[in-house]
Amino acid sequence: MADLLDSSHWGPVWALLHGMDREIAALYDEAGIGDVRTRFVGPMIQLSRHEPLTIQQLADRTSVTHSAMSQTVAAMRRAGLVEDADNVDGRTRRIKLSPRGASLVPFLAAEWRATETTVRELDAELPYPLTRVVEDIRRALEQRSFADRLRANFKP
Repeated sequence: MADLLDSSHWGPVWALLHGMDREIAALYDEAGIGDVRTRFVGPMIQLSRHEPLTIQQLADRTSVTHSAMSQTVAAMRRAGLVEDADNVDGRTRRIKLSPRGASLVPFLAAEWRATETTVRELDAELPYPLTRVVEDIRRALEQRSFADRLRANFKP
């Protein structure tokens, strides 16, 4: 049997998704906004629709952890895309889009819609759609969690 350290069973899935992500980023480069990362788009769209939001609210709306969103917001702040909102409660910091960030939302919303259309078209071309695979995996993990499966296979 081959050494599992020489494999990455789902490596092709990660490579496919990262490749698609790079192609979306290339669209940003072509538009002259190469400093915008694909991970910024969902939060920016959410802010454009519901601002101001706390980091936790933004994390909840985009289904990521608070820590991940905190890092994303820090990067968006460095890129000049978000800024602090007028915070009425000193204990809670809210953020909003900067003028630059707001000006990019129409382009980013159009890209989001185009990406969603494209992946839905791809999914429809497949004999076994990726969305069905994900749902089947989710159901299997409801029966036995990934953590339980991992621990059963972990042999230090």
